[in-house]
Amino acid sequence: MKVLIVESQNDLATLWQRHLERMGMTVARASGQVDAIDHLSTHQTDVIIMDLMLGDGSALAVADYASYRLPDARVIFVTNTSFFSDGSIFRHATNACAFVQSATPPEDLAAMVEHYGGVSEHSGAA
Repeated sequence: MKVLIVESQNDLATLWQRHLERMGMTVARASGQVDAIDHLSTHQTDVIIMDLMLGDGSALAVADYASYRLPDARVIFVTNTSFFSDGSIFRHATNACAFVQSATPPEDLAAMVEHYGGVSEHSGAA
């Protein structure tokens, strides 16, 4: 499974990356919108873990690009704010599959990635 972490906080991204790699996943990282879109334009990605409040750029723009470029990729949004706490993120980003707090234990986040990143019915072997 191929995962992209889009997170401005390097320590948090490293923590998540280590947990995912221990589960056998291939993990790439981007710190903002430009890096994330560059990666998505050239790499197959199954799941994107993305901070809703990026330090550089817009998480919704990345999700929108991913929806166009990789329609089967799922997005797990993480945040430490109350924005979209009403669940409206799912109306704004059609590829959103989860919305959790940044403080979610990394093993729980890894389990979500494993669940949502399962091979879809219509994706072929790559």
